[in-house]
Amino acid sequence: MSAPFQPAPLKIITADERLRKTRGIKGVLTGISGIGKTSQLWTLDPERTLFVNLEAGELAVQGWPGDEIRVRDWERARDLACWIGGPNPAMREDQPYSQRDYDRVCAAFGDPSLLDKYDTIFVDSISVASRICMQWCKGQPQAQSDRSGKLDLRGAYGLLGQEMIGWLTHLQHTPRKNIWLVGLLDRKIDDFGKPYFAMQIEGSKTGLELPGIVDEVITLAEIRPQEGAPFRAFVCTTINDFGFPAKDRSGRLSMIEQAHLGRLMAKIRAGSGAQASADLDFDLPQQPAQTNPMTKGA
Repeated sequence: MSAPFQPAPLKIITADERLRKTRGIKGVLTGISGIGKTSQLWTLDPERTLFVNLEAGELAVQGWPGDEIRVRDWERARDLACWIGGPNPAMREDQPYSQRDYDRVCAAFGDPSLLDKYDTIFVDSISVASRICMQWCKGQPQAQSDRSGKLDLRGAYGLLGQEMIGWLTHLQHTPRKNIWLVGLLDRKIDDFGKPYFAMQIEGSKTGLELPGIVDEVITLAEIRPQEGAPFRAFVCTTINDFGFPAKDRSGRLSMIEQAHLGRLMAKIRAGSGAQASADLDFDLPQQPAQTNPMTKGA
């Protein structure tokens, strides 16, 4: 029998406590191959940034003087997320990210206070994380057919979605740290021949739910104005002129921002309280009244 449920006291967080609390920024940095996503490490403080390298693509930042962790398998990636994010009280003791799992990881990796020196965790890349997760999922019992014992791709993709969403959600709940996930952007064509952009992630579930998990989705892109030379910039808002995936939960960013991740985070943190509320604009553009062509002459 399970232990009787003992609810903890409900704590109401006052406005003053909430405003004093330091909150990390959780975001995805995406862009096409070779645009310079990994090189954004150069814009971050190397003394306060931990580089989680899944892609083995550190040639662009080989002289970067910060600390690095290399991950090549899914179990280590999951353990690292548990070590960074701490235990999840909603998990059973036999599940990943539970208190028991956290204690096991701390015994293997060391005291989590080793992470106190870092303000930002830079993970490169979520695209590779999904691939190594898929490899792991194919070897699990859930991905085997009960009848034939062969690989069942439906079971593998179902487990992939659960694992990736659990991993991302746990990182998103990491207190007081900025988490940036780098992802590769693909240009695709829909059934009607219209081009669109989507992140390169194994399985559809993770790509669909990811924007709702993180605070920011930033696309690093080459902007080609009608006049002048092209330049690289961040596309930051959902409504943009380029069709790139983007999202800004802070309400502080413009559609196009300078391609400097350190300054972008500083701008996001600058908004708080009444000033941030005053910056929100929900007014419709001022336009002369026009007759609805569908009702004209009715």
